[in-house]
Amino acid sequence: MGEVYRARDTRLDRTVAIKVLASHLSASPDVRQRFEREARTISQLSHPHICALHDVGREGETEYLVMEYLEGETLADRLLKGPLPLEQTLRYGVQIADALDKAHRQGIVHRDLKPGNVMLTKSGVKLLDFGLAKTLERSLDATGREQAAVMQQPMAGGSLTAFPTVMGSPNLTQEGTILGTFQYMAPEQLEGKDADARTDIFAFGCVLYEMATGQKAFSGSTQASLISSILRDEPPPISRVQPMSPPALDHVVKKSLAKDPEDRWQNAADLGGELKWIAEGGSQTGAAAVAVPRRGRQAWIPWALAGLLLVVTLFLANEVRRLRTGGGAQAVHSFIDPPEKTEFRFTGDDSAPIAISPDGSRVVFGAGGRLWLRSLAAGTAAALAATEGGRFPFWSPDSRSIGFFSDGKLKILEASGGPVQTICDAPNPRGGSWGKSGVIAFAPDISTGIFRVAASGGTASPITTLADRKKHTTHRWPYFLPDGKHVLYLAANHASPKSEESGIYVASLDGGGPRRLLSSYDSAQYASGVLLSVRDASLMATPFDPERIALTGPAVRIADDVNLDTGVWRGTFTVSETGVLAYLIAQEGGGGRLTWVDFSGRKLATIGEKSAAYSPELSPDGRRASVLMGDPNNDVWVHELSRGVRTRLTTDIQAQVAPVWSPDGSQIVFVQGLREGREEYFVSIIAADGGSAPKDVYRSKDRFEVSDWSPDGRHVLVDRGNIGATDLWVFPVDDPGKAFPLVQSTFLEHGGQFSPDGRWVAYVSRHSGRDEVYVTSFPGGGTRWQVSGSGGTQPRWSPDGRELYFLSTSSELMAAAVDAGGSRIEVGDVRALFRVNMFAGPRHGLYGYDVSPDGKRFLVNDAGEASVPRVALVTNWQAALAKK
Repeated sequence: MGEVYRARDTRLDRTVAIKVLASHLSASPDVRQRFEREARTISQLSHPHICALHDVGREGETEYLVMEYLEGETLADRLLKGPLPLEQTLRYGVQIADALDKAHRQGIVHRDLKPGNVMLTKSGVKLLDFGLAKTLERSLDATGREQAAVMQQPMAGGSLTAFPTVMGSPNLTQEGTILGTFQYMAPEQLEGKDADARTDIFAFGCVLYEMATGQKAFSGSTQASLISSILRDEPPPISRVQPMSPPALDHVVKKSLAKDPEDRWQNAADLGGELKWIAEGGSQTGAAAVAVPRRGRQAWIPWALAGLLLVVTLFLANEVRRLRTGGGAQAVHSFIDPPEKTEFRFTGDDSAPIAISPDGSRVVFGAGGRLWLRSLAAGTAAALAATEGGRFPFWSPDSRSIGFFSDGKLKILEASGGPVQTICDAPNPRGGSWGKSGVIAFAPDISTGIFRVAASGGTASPITTLADRKKHTTHRWPYFLPDGKHVLYLAANHASPKSEESGIYVASLDGGGPRRLLSSYDSAQYASGVLLSVRDASLMATPFDPERIALTGPAVRIADDVNLDTGVWRGTFTVSETGVLAYLIAQEGGGGRLTWVDFSGRKLATIGEKSAAYSPELSPDGRRASVLMGDPNNDVWVHELSRGVRTRLTTDIQAQVAPVWSPDGSQIVFVQGLREGREEYFVSIIAADGGSAPKDVYRSKDRFEVSDWSPDGRHVLVDRGNIGATDLWVFPVDDPGKAFPLVQSTFLEHGGQFSPDGRWVAYVSRHSGRDEVYVTSFPGGGTRWQVSGSGGTQPRWSPDGRELYFLSTSSELMAAAVDAGGSRIEVGDVRALFRVNMFAGPRHGLYGYDVSPDGKRFLVNDAGEASVPRVALVTNWQAALAKK
């Protein structure tokens, strides 16, 4: 409803903000009335946490306010980066409560409290936009004290000034419309009842919840479902989403969000007092935020709690000491399961394998497209805000912070919550490690040395360099030794990663040449006097002296079922300094089996034997399917589906992603990279019958992944850029040099699929912060339509173009009805078809299925339930060393 300008008050020599009523709304009496009321309302308020009004005026038909100029950002913008640290949540909460209390005592209800109306400045918060507040009539009671009575205003046909505003509403004066940002509206507002101070307290509870968790208290895919959630549901406790938050904060927020106003805090002063009590340490014992009696029979309670806390602390300290020394106890084995409706994302170059904190109390891992934090003592897991697409997490030495990679950057965040900090560029990372001196060692790309950067940020500089690229083309998986100066890492060659030249090396931050420790094409970690690494599926422990930087004995086998991720040459295990080991259990006969499945999920027939082949792609006639398979290099294979015969088309090509068929089924296009050690990627075409060698049609130092071939045979879709930062490009087959971007942004886009008529392209983007399926027009691009609503990958069109299939974050195959006949996409019903454990390949985002040309069934790479990833947890694993 307004435009805001930064201006200079020449009379008083100060910077101000001028708010002008938008010209296209000037003709509306209701909007004008609201604008005038804003001036009257704000003029009554003088408070350090409420935006001040300096002046009001009218120039011709233009009305304006002169307001305090604020430097900072809105709370809504800040929350895009994730939850606030607990200290900030409490401090800002106390300030908001104080401002609301001031307004309420003057008979003013805000009625539109939300993060967009809270400004974060150097001096604290400032509440904005009281133009929607409803003034309370004041009347005197029998004793002469003032009482505030809500002015009655009818729902239908009454003034729209009775309702809050909705962001982006096209018509603010539409009669009968309930306006407002629904996520923060109290039940009584949604039901058309009167608003009072307790209505603001409900909205304040929503804001507090979002500050603490980074998630909205109530959500829904539609307006109706959101309203239903507010009226009926309770949000998950803050302590479940952010395990380190005090239980007392749960109590404060839960009472604020009571459905009945009578059950809420009755004034903002009491609510603010509880928050202040928590901030001053009143919740350290974990007790609910209620005042403790100072005398009487219950006076012993604080002393009893303190004594109990002391006993527990001594017990835990003894347990930590026992674990560090081995304690003579036996190893204890258990398992970790993924969060409900998710699967672990532990393998491949877009993965987030489990990492245990140095103190052994918590683990961080990837599942459902984001990072999760799990307490090993409580057994509860909570999603970490703003970590969508996070890869290769690692811990700080004090177990308080987590490093990870996303969107082509190295980032860190506090495990207890708070904003994500971007440290430096890391386009296609291969691991990181945080040293005791505050230095992070990391591999920023697949073909670089190890770099170092301060955890506080700055310019990265190399620790190691690839001096002889015929010998090594990559350094990866750094791991600091206890002194914080020496770094373990894997050095290998892409053309022959299993060669004798590959091995575990150690480098020093102080300079000097690297030293080779042992032969390996796997990562290594140090703990309890040994180097741990995976050989085949066995976890090996090699005695090691970290002071002399030398091996001191032969390797000992610790476990025989540890996963070795051959896609990125990394053992999927993690170890703490306190005797806790976690690892992904290797599956016998890992991989999948091509299986025909109908729309109900019923398995119709299987093809061939189970293998490590991945990303099946059906030929246009449906008689053959191409796959990639190989270790350590990938080759293109073709299955004849009727006979179950598999034919190899290429040899040792290091293909990057699944091959794609030409529209007539005569050729296959694929990408191969780092051939013969050269840092180039090659787009190649081969005859589908294997009658000729691959022909290179394009080469580039940019990374390419082919995703589809247009129905008319003229264009090929590719993902261009480093993993984690790719865009969608179009390559003319006859002239690849004239490639052009179709979808290009700062977000990750990949997996483009042409519609059957060639007019549309479905693809995956992280525009919203997580993988979702979108559609854009071809060849123009530009406008996008979102298809999935709660996460989605692996889009495939039905042969008639009326449905779009995709995989949900809970591994369900979904079907979305689409109308693509006009100039825009209309998305209809989205339904779940079935759930199958698909083996897509060594990297997140590859395909695990395809649609038959007749549209009646799916070809699924079925990994089987036995291949569902499981994580083993071993406490006091050193006991296995004593037995050897």
